[in-house]
Amino acid sequence: MNIGFAPFLPWPVLAALAVLTLAIAALAIYRRLRGGWIRALAGVALLAALANPVLLQEDRDQLTTIVPVIVDRSLSQQTPERTKMTDDALAMLKDRLAQFPRIEPRIVEVRDPAESASPSTRLFSALSSAVADVPPARIGGAILLTDGQIHDIPGINQQLGFDAPIHGLITGKPDEFDRRIEIVRAPRFGIVNDEQQLVFRVVDDGKSPGGTAAVTIKMNGDEIATLQATPGQDTPFSFKVPRAGNNVLEFAVATVPGEVTDINNRTVQLIEGIRQNMRVLLVSGEPHAGERAWRNLLKSDASVDLVHFTILRPPDKQDGTPINELSLIAFPTRELFVDKISSFDLIIFDRYQDRQNVLPTIYYDYMAQYVENGGALLVAAGPEHAGGSSIALTPLASVLPAEPTGQMIEKAFYPRLSDQGRKHPVTRGLDGSDTEPPHWGRWFRSVDVEKPQGQTVMVGADNSPLLVLNRVGQGRVAMLLSDEGWLWARGFEGGGPHVSLYRRIAHWLLKEPALEEEALTANAAGRTLQVTRQTIGDDPGPATIKLPSGKTETLPLKQTQPGLYQAEKHMDEIGLYQIANGNLSTLVHIGAIDAPEFKAMISTTETLKPLAQKTKGLVTRIAGANGSVTVPQVLPVRGAVRVADGQRLTIRMTDETVLKGINTLPLFAGFAGLAALLFAFSATWWREGR
Repeated sequence: MNIGFAPFLPWPVLAALAVLTLAIAALAIYRRLRGGWIRALAGVALLAALANPVLLQEDRDQLTTIVPVIVDRSLSQQTPERTKMTDDALAMLKDRLAQFPRIEPRIVEVRDPAESASPSTRLFSALSSAVADVPPARIGGAILLTDGQIHDIPGINQQLGFDAPIHGLITGKPDEFDRRIEIVRAPRFGIVNDEQQLVFRVVDDGKSPGGTAAVTIKMNGDEIATLQATPGQDTPFSFKVPRAGNNVLEFAVATVPGEVTDINNRTVQLIEGIRQNMRVLLVSGEPHAGERAWRNLLKSDASVDLVHFTILRPPDKQDGTPINELSLIAFPTRELFVDKISSFDLIIFDRYQDRQNVLPTIYYDYMAQYVENGGALLVAAGPEHAGGSSIALTPLASVLPAEPTGQMIEKAFYPRLSDQGRKHPVTRGLDGSDTEPPHWGRWFRSVDVEKPQGQTVMVGADNSPLLVLNRVGQGRVAMLLSDEGWLWARGFEGGGPHVSLYRRIAHWLLKEPALEEEALTANAAGRTLQVTRQTIGDDPGPATIKLPSGKTETLPLKQTQPGLYQAEKHMDEIGLYQIANGNLSTLVHIGAIDAPEFKAMISTTETLKPLAQKTKGLVTRIAGANGSVTVPQVLPVRGAVRVADGQRLTIRMTDETVLKGINTLPLFAGFAGLAALLFAFSATWWREGR
């Protein structure tokens, strides 16, 4: 209880009255006037009544003690065993805390952020957020239910913001073991067909079983090697980048019975294949207007090493031309088509015809073998292809996709995309192709051929084949059945997309992955999976996704362009995904390959011990016998926790209260105050009357 005042007059007025009363009383007492002391007491009583003293009594409630319980639901806790232990321990802990009404638990479940590409366990960030609105004096302690793999533990000298014990209830077993694989050093880029080297390491966390580990290595889904690696030691591996563009190198270490999880038994390295300067052999059968279009295109590309020959006259031609006026460079047929044919990435025959003694017949057979063994051949044909000296009458005919009828189609036409051409990545979306007629210039002749093999992606007059693409053995062949592409280069009737068309044809011949007519690709943008299916056939149906955890999902694909089907989906799991559609499959890694969450999966008590010792907390495993769970009892204490209890969870109970109201009792109010005043003044009157 306390005494307060609610004066009827301002304090300065009361102070003046008190001074006046004191002066009068002092004077009366000094002169020994009759009743001086009684008059002084009466004045004091009057001043007390005017000051209005009040008896105050506060009505307070005891505040609860806040105990945040941080539950680790990160990816390392997602094994079936740990999930069950966490659920059982949380239910038991709730029962323990419910026995104390003055303890208010705050349950916070911490999961990996959905947007995070590099997941980690951040329990102390969640703890700070959970008690941000709580005064430090009300926090009785914090309980972390986790596997111990926490990535934001504050330093031993770092302030937590409250003075209370930190407890750790650890899931998992003390004798756990886990094997994982990681890339130590690897190139991000590599020259196609050049040897590259990376270094990987197999890591055993916990008690290692010893021996070596079998590692299977795949490139773009195809197994390329199997080797033995010693855990804990760096293992070098040499390989060749097979193609330009994105390449996925996958490493998988064999699962060991009893390990915590196999989610980190695979890792990937993405390597961008870079093609070294492309060597192109361009052979022009005769000078003509379209020859310069090919030459200008190839020479403008800094990544192309061009070897160009134009045959001005056949060797058997006898027209009396002086020797000194003939070409100074003899056509090196043997060197080009026998000795060094395999060094060329692409051979182009531009209006070439089989003239006598220019190329021996056996050389055409060599070129056919070159194509079947993986080479690329482009034939740009004109009237010569329909004549008696056509290369279609040589052994090279075995790899050509179209056989000429011997006739030329002499008619003006707009080159158009066929139904397959609208879907094929070589011709799909060519500038000007989306109108009728196409928004480009006309051509005026093409070679008439029988029904071609492969894909006819462009047609000419009367829907006759104009551009044919075909695969032969391991190689590829393209035939452009007109020599008037130069009209587009010269801007005739507005020109046309000759640069895009020629370049796409060349890159398709060189097996550029982005131009494959049947392809399945997958990319990751953060935690979003992006799947693209290219086809020149019908709807390919949904894609099948195999998640890192082994679960399988179906992803519907939606057509976005002719022949192009795509889909996106946000994925919760981090790791290596396998996507399949029909007989095609691909791999993609979602999230950071070296995410902290997967670098250590075994449970541990060591990470929290220093902090628990500093705050007088307890760190203990909850795994009991036969798969049971044991949670320590709760020990509430008053005042600061000075000694840690090795068996119980100590909670510092708060002394904080909340003021609900104040009860007041005026001391001079009512009859009691009136009686006191009457008594004082009556005594004064009585003394005066004597």
